[in-house]
Amino acid sequence: MRLRSLSRNLLVRVLLAIVLGSALGLVLPDWLARVFLTFNGIFSQFLGFLIPLIIVGLVTPAIADLGRGAGKWLAVTAAVAYGSTVFAGLLAFAVATTSYPWLLGDKTAVNGLENPEDHALGGYFEITMPPVFDVMTALVLAFCLGVGITFVRGTTLHSGFAELRTIVMRTVEKVIIPLLPLYIFGMFMSLTMNGQIAVVITTFLRVVVLAFIMTVVILLIQYCIAGAVTRANPLVMLKNMLPAYATALGTASSAATIPVTLACARRNGVDERVAGFTIPLCATIHLSGSTMKIVLFSTAIMTISGMPIDPWQYIGFIFLLGVTMVAAPGVPGGAIMAAVAILQSQLGFDETAVGLMIATYVAIDSFGTACNVTGDGAIAAIMDKLLRGKNGRLRNAPAAPAR
Repeated sequence: MRLRSLSRNLLVRVLLAIVLGSALGLVLPDWLARVFLTFNGIFSQFLGFLIPLIIVGLVTPAIADLGRGAGKWLAVTAAVAYGSTVFAGLLAFAVATTSYPWLLGDKTAVNGLENPEDHALGGYFEITMPPVFDVMTALVLAFCLGVGITFVRGTTLHSGFAELRTIVMRTVEKVIIPLLPLYIFGMFMSLTMNGQIAVVITTFLRVVVLAFIMTVVILLIQYCIAGAVTRANPLVMLKNMLPAYATALGTASSAATIPVTLACARRNGVDERVAGFTIPLCATIHLSGSTMKIVLFSTAIMTISGMPIDPWQYIGFIFLLGVTMVAAPGVPGGAIMAAVAILQSQLGFDETAVGLMIATYVAIDSFGTACNVTGDGAIAAIMDKLLRGKNGRLRNAPAAPAR
C-alpha cells in the first residue's frame, strides 16, 4: 500500500509540476525564476554526487545475491532475463531510428537543449559537489566486489553492502524522489522561458503513444516464444497474466506485484517451486519494459537536441543498461534513477536532458513496470519447461535466491 500510495502521489505531483512549470514560465519574473534555477543547480550537483554511490550500493549486493545458492539455474534464469531486457532495448532502438525521421518530422535541433548553461537566465549561485569517483569506476568496483563476495565464505562484507543498499534506497526514496517534482517544475519552467516547451511536449506525446504500442509488441513476442517452448497458446498465457499487469499499473513496483505475478504464473501451469524462484528474481533483474522506455525517450531527446547518435555506441549503451537495470531500487521511478549514470557517461546527457528523461519516465512509469512483470510470467514458463525432464517431471528446482 505504501508503494502504491507513493506511486500515485509521485505521478500526480510530477504531472502537476509539468503543467505548472510550463504555464508559470510565461509569467514568472526573472528574480523568482532564478530561485528555482538555483535549486535545480544544487539538486543536479547532489544527484551527480550520489550516482556513483547508488551504483556501488545497489549493484554490488545485487550481484552478490545472484551468486548465492541457486547454481546453474540461477545463471540460466539471469541469462534469459538479461537477453529479454537487451532484446527489448535493441528492438526499441531499431524502431526509434526507423520511425523518428518521419514521426518527429521537423521536431529536431531544439537550440540550447543540450547546453542549458548557455541560456541567459541562471541561478543565483552554484554549489559544486564532486563525486567520490566517476561512473565507470563505480561500475567496475561494484562488479568486482559483487562477484568477489560470492567467493567469500563469511557474511560480514555481504551484510555491510546490504545495509549500504538500504541507506541508498532510503536516500532515493526520502530525498531524491520527493524533490523530483520541484526539480521538474524548474526544468519545464526554464524550457518555457527559453521558448522550447511546445516542441518538447508535442514530441514526447508522440513518443508516449509509440511506447504503448511497443509494450504490446514486446509482450506478444515474449509470449509467442514462451508458447513455442511450452507448446501452449500464447494468447491464453497472456490473458492469464492480466491481473499482474493491472496490479503493476496501480503499484508501479515489480516487487509489490510479486504475489499476484506468482498466482498468475501458476495459472499458466508453472510449478510453484519454479515460480517461487523465477518471479522474485525476475522482479529484480528483468526490466524489458523499463529498458524499452529509456531507449525510446533517450533517442527522442538526442534527436530533438541535435545530438549525434552513433549506432554502435548506442548498442553498447543498451548492453550496459541491461546490467545497470539490476540495480534499480524497488520504488517508483527507480529504474530511471539507476540509468542516469550511464545516460550521462555513455550518451553525454546534461542536466536538462536528464530532467526530461526523469519527467517523461515517471509520467508513464506504471506501464513500463506492467510490461516488466507480465514478461516475468513468460520467463517463468520457459524455466518451468527447461527444468522438466523427458518424463515431464520436475527436476530438482532451485530455492528462491536471498534478497
